[in-house]
Amino acid sequence: MAAKKIIAICQSGGDFVTNRDGSLSYTGGDAYAIDIDQHTQLDAFKAELAEMFACSIDTISIKYFLPGNKKTLITISKDKDFNRMVNFSGDAGTVEIFVMSEEAAARNVSNMPASRSSRTTVSEAAVLAVAPVDAVIDMPNVIDRVDMDIHNETPLACMSPDMIEDRHHKAAQQWENTITGVDQRFNSFSEFREALHKYSIAHGFAYRYKKNDSHRVTVKCKSQGCPWRIYASRLSTTQLICIKRMSTRHTCEGVTVKAGYRATRGWVGSIIKEKLKVSPNYKPKDIADDIKREYGIQLNYSQAWRAKEIAREQLQGSYKEAYSQLPFFCEKIKETNPGSITTFTTKEDSSFHRLFVSFHASISGFQQGCRPLLFLDSTALNSKYQGVLLVATAPDAEDGIFPVAFAVVDAETEDNWHWFLVELKSAVSESRRITFVADFQNGLKRSLAEVFERCYHSYCLRHLAEKLNRDLKGQFSHEARRFMINDFYAAAYAPKLEGFQNSVENIKGISPEAYNWVVQSEPEHWANALFEGERYNHMTSNFGQVFYSWVSEAHELPITQMIDSLRGKMMEAIYMRRVESNQWETTLTPSNEEKLQKETALARSLQVLLSHGSTFEVRGDSVDIVDVDHCECSCRSWRLSGLPCCHAIAVFECIGKNPYEYCSRYLTTESYRLSYAESIYPVPNVDRSLLDESSQMVVTVTPPPTKRPPGRPKMKQAESMDIIKRQLQCSKCKGLGHNKKTCKGS
Repeated sequence: MAAKKIIAICQSGGDFVTNRDGSLSYTGGDAYAIDIDQHTQLDAFKAELAEMFACSIDTISIKYFLPGNKKTLITISKDKDFNRMVNFSGDAGTVEIFVMSEEAAARNVSNMPASRSSRTTVSEAAVLAVAPVDAVIDMPNVIDRVDMDIHNETPLACMSPDMIEDRHHKAAQQWENTITGVDQRFNSFSEFREALHKYSIAHGFAYRYKKNDSHRVTVKCKSQGCPWRIYASRLSTTQLICIKRMSTRHTCEGVTVKAGYRATRGWVGSIIKEKLKVSPNYKPKDIADDIKREYGIQLNYSQAWRAKEIAREQLQGSYKEAYSQLPFFCEKIKETNPGSITTFTTKEDSSFHRLFVSFHASISGFQQGCRPLLFLDSTALNSKYQGVLLVATAPDAEDGIFPVAFAVVDAETEDNWHWFLVELKSAVSESRRITFVADFQNGLKRSLAEVFERCYHSYCLRHLAEKLNRDLKGQFSHEARRFMINDFYAAAYAPKLEGFQNSVENIKGISPEAYNWVVQSEPEHWANALFEGERYNHMTSNFGQVFYSWVSEAHELPITQMIDSLRGKMMEAIYMRRVESNQWETTLTPSNEEKLQKETALARSLQVLLSHGSTFEVRGDSVDIVDVDHCECSCRSWRLSGLPCCHAIAVFECIGKNPYEYCSRYLTTESYRLSYAESIYPVPNVDRSLLDESSQMVVTVTPPPTKRPPGRPKMKQAESMDIIKRQLQCSKCKGLGHNKKTCKGS
């Protein structure tokens, strides 16, 4: 089949124009055309772009919009990504792409939080519109993720650090005349204070307030004995502020300007706001260094951190205001995504308590295509008001993470977990008996039994192993604990009772105490040999690094923006997986097809003997019994995985049966497509004016009383305990926790 011909229209040098609805249109500039198809290599495409725009191929970064999604930019970093872009553009007719320097891409422009009031310029970003040859080319006109200013400056994303520093120095020079002298008027005291602040920076001196109230302000130079001072007060019968007296002479040589006086954090926040747009991970240490170098103001880490918080709030909107928007936001989710479930509760003092969200596409996808298997897990949020994210996810047919529902709660408590399960029950049907893989603590054991009466509860193996390790720590050497943990995992994964018992006996040989711990941990809830439910070899509730990466990108946003960011990630994942699965031609999904073929290859060396009716004896390295009618094999692999084992496939080949008829329907391409058949739709930005006009805004929601504790927040999720850290062991006395140099023994 001939390759699909595509023309890339490359446009650069124009400007973005902000439309009334917040979207952007790209106008002006020069345009070039490049022929590409499904066989075009990314390096060749980038080489032509580099020659066209006179830049280095190593600095080029390419991003594009998915058809129908104007909010999320997808990065092209390898040939597979490039080919997907070509395939996606075929049905949509056009796809929008941005080409920029690697420096800008490294700041992850596509993930910048939306801003309603603050803007940045990206005038020189190259824009491509890609479409089939016969299609009408529609130039990019919407970017909600990045709000931009429309003027002809060099874009900040394209500026070098020296250019930014020069611009700041020029700005400081312009501040020399923000205070001109007596009779100068201002609209408010805050405007006067801001002008005074800039004036002091431009002239290199520090000041202090002698009087500072709502009627008058008296300021003098901070240097001892310096005569410089200024007095301003309200102009009678008006609201204007006027400078009444000013002594302009300095006898001091200037002192180092420190950030110890009022409004400095706010001023620093306004200064770093533009840089924070293009570099969301701008570190407080770097902020302090830049402010010191560019303005001569010395900040400590804490002041730089708070300034960053102020700047982030100016860019993203008020964290506090976001809570008041929740009622309207929940209604908008249900309005734009009919069938979705969103509920929230407040405490008696109207402070936020908890919020539950489950989109219709998730509800439908779980019911139609996913296995009746749910993972429950949680992760702490590092936003201004803290909180915990509770998540229920399911595995799709390819064992990818399929988010079903999530909630933001003020704390991880038994009551909040119980509430989450009650809400989850309203989203998922009980027509199927669901297996939950979850922790056994935090009240989950009792809550699951109360809310989902017919469910199976599989204890998360990761949590169990971590508890076993904690309980044993200090009692055994590193080597002994490593053996016990390995035996514990072997006992859990053993498909047969015999294997489970052997592994448990190995633990008993090391420590009777550890053996008793294992026996009392209710192995019927975690051991394959004893567990009655079906969990398809999924033993832990860890909901996946992919979903956690979505959370880690959004957890510092105001709550409504965080939820919408997760919605956008889910929307994008659903679309991409749906498009990708449309190219599959096998009955099973690719990974399951590969597993079945491996079992088929193993089956060729097995001998099949008819035993009785639908029961067969299969001989190989071992002797196994296969019951075709009940879809069971004595090796138990068929039941545990949902795919026929090599013994069953040997029987099918002997009696002329099709192995695909005996595979779990949840592992088929059809089920995978059903999981992603429905779409998640965008939710309009919550606007303050709309909130005021909404008749449904009768619930007052204020932030929870908890706030982020001092110190740097923990940014990474705790690693699962796969390898036990080595514990010190004294070579002299063989004791634990010290070495021979610190040994106190004789």
